[in-house]
Amino acid sequence: MDEHRAAQLRKHLADQLEEGGHLRSPEWRSAVETVPRHEFARTFFRRSDSPKGTLWTPVIPGQDDVNEWLEEVYTDQTLVTQLDGHLYPDDVDGPVRGDPTSSSTLPSLVVRMLEDLDPQDGDRVLLVGVGAGLTLCLLSERLGSRQVSGVEFDEGATIRARAALTAAGYEPTLINGDGLLGHEADAPYDRLIATCSVRTIPAAWLEQVRLGGTILTTVSGWLYGSGLVSLTVGDGGTASGPFLPGTVSFMIARPQAAPPLHNVSSLLDDPAADERPTRYGPEILSDWTPQFVAQLAVPGAQYLGMSRDGGPMLDHLIDLGQKSFATLVPDGDGGFHVRQGGPARLWDAVEEAIDTWKQAGSPPQTAFGLTVTSDDQRVWLGAPDGPSWSLPA
Repeated sequence: MDEHRAAQLRKHLADQLEEGGHLRSPEWRSAVETVPRHEFARTFFRRSDSPKGTLWTPVIPGQDDVNEWLEEVYTDQTLVTQLDGHLYPDDVDGPVRGDPTSSSTLPSLVVRMLEDLDPQDGDRVLLVGVGAGLTLCLLSERLGSRQVSGVEFDEGATIRARAALTAAGYEPTLINGDGLLGHEADAPYDRLIATCSVRTIPAAWLEQVRLGGTILTTVSGWLYGSGLVSLTVGDGGTASGPFLPGTVSFMIARPQAAPPLHNVSSLLDDPAADERPTRYGPEILSDWTPQFVAQLAVPGAQYLGMSRDGGPMLDHLIDLGQKSFATLVPDGDGGFHVRQGGPARLWDAVEEAIDTWKQAGSPPQTAFGLTVTSDDQRVWLGAPDGPSWSLPA
């Protein structure tokens, strides 16, 4: 491989990230120009959409395509490195279907989060969700390997990340385990950053980050609404802080992943279900901030797009825990009716939350914050004593 060309591409990528406003400090620019991303994406999957759905083609560089591979590695894109929790590019011979479960994350997102984390010389940092290992490597370059620890849930990803870190010349602490439990052996930490999303802030993180330290994580959920929050840790398992600007989306931590939606027909056939006109249609479930607000209102609900008995594709919210559902049905005039069943009126709760947000002027996510106490975790709008919603226990 042409190391000189790789260095040129790193510099070009750093220029792009700086021009885009993601890379804001000389320390992180130096790290981007130094760390060899190609060690963390020796193979990856390239996405393509076909009439048969999304396909993933393995990219494994050989003599003829190594330059093309190298240039693709140093572009600002996420490179998927694992599908379905076990499948790697070198396991397959051609395009396959699957769901991404590990990746080398979008460089602009990685550096923006590292800039927001703002670690200082001498800080100890814990990374939850190591993935391919690039973020752990950047932290090691900036702070020194001895100051950095990482936890990765997936054993195969851990093995590959460790090999890539060694090849790149770094030796941070890297363990295979449940990142929601942190890594007590190296605590206390000055800062914790997660490159997976969580439904609630784990107690172990609050215990292992020092008083006044920072937790930077994405709060997400089963409707895929996401927001990046920066928390300052207080006494007794408390923390508080604002949601930050920009859109951030990560795979949810596997122990908090949604249960499978099997055999929902009997739930949807509830004869006691009732129907009414809606104030909002399914568009709020795909618009960034309304989707986040809807998720706050019904944290146990999952989205399912499904047609039944040859009928049209309909939008469903299903809460298995509460045995409740809401189905949006076009009314023929451009609007929708909602059919709801079960003890929880899911769409009623969604519309009430969207009304509250609209009455506040439909602000961006930076108007929201999160307060964690020993009893509750609440996302609030405008101020801590304003409208709020509890995260799931």
